[in-house]
Amino acid sequence: MKQYIGLDVSMKETAISIRQDGKRIWRGKCASDPQLLAAVIRKRAPYARRVVFETGPLSVWFYHALTAEGLPVICIDARHAKAALDMAANKTDANDADGLAHLAEVGFYREVRVKGFDSMLIRTLITARRQLLKMRLQISNQIRGLMKTFGLIVPKGAGSVFERNIRDLLRGEPKLARIVVPMLRAWSDIRYQIAELSKQLAPMAREDQHCRLLMSVPGVGTVTATAFAAAVEDPANFRNLRPVGAWVGLTPRLPVRRGR
Repeated sequence: MKQYIGLDVSMKETAISIRQDGKRIWRGKCASDPQLLAAVIRKRAPYARRVVFETGPLSVWFYHALTAEGLPVICIDARHAKAALDMAANKTDANDADGLAHLAEVGFYREVRVKGFDSMLIRTLITARRQLLKMRLQISNQIRGLMKTFGLIVPKGAGSVFERNIRDLLRGEPKLARIVVPMLRAWSDIRYQIAELSKQLAPMAREDQHCRLLMSVPGVGTVTATAFAAAVEDPANFRNLRPVGAWVGLTPRLPVRRGR
């Protein structure tokens, strides 16, 4: 007796569909909490063979939490599943769960490798740092643009040099200073937080063997090494070196020849 479960996951609720011997035997909803879902699945499908859901914002959490509950979880490519799910007459969460359960039963799906929590923490740290870098650049450009309107041209310079140039130009401009100084303080705070996040990357890179090897290449620093190592995670996921460049978007998947 084999049972196949499809989960259509959303932020608040998850639609559940259970199939057995080619037909649906139960369908319902549950709060999007892995422990609650695991309890429902164990109750309604004690002989679960596959539990399938699509990639999405909660897929990493769901995959690891449901795996820890002892369920045979499979995360599938949402783009690959879309063609099958779009064939339903009515597009609803319940029908999507039915479609996923059917895919689980027939085995027509493309499984996605879900990254571990450690790799996701590193990628989250790098993403947060990158967003702060963008915010710092945007604020500095806004400050330059505002001061240019009043004939105050900020000289080239970054970091403390930029802040010193701004304060020097604002001397004798009390009204403008009341507008620009709060922005400058926000810029300075963001700069400090970027430095704090960068400090967290350094020990991660030193403790990881792959990062140390990557940083031995001239021009490869802490950020590049940790970002690449967290993205690839396990080199054994690739059969050889050729597809790695295409996977990270650095080279075309197929060789390009002149005239083709």
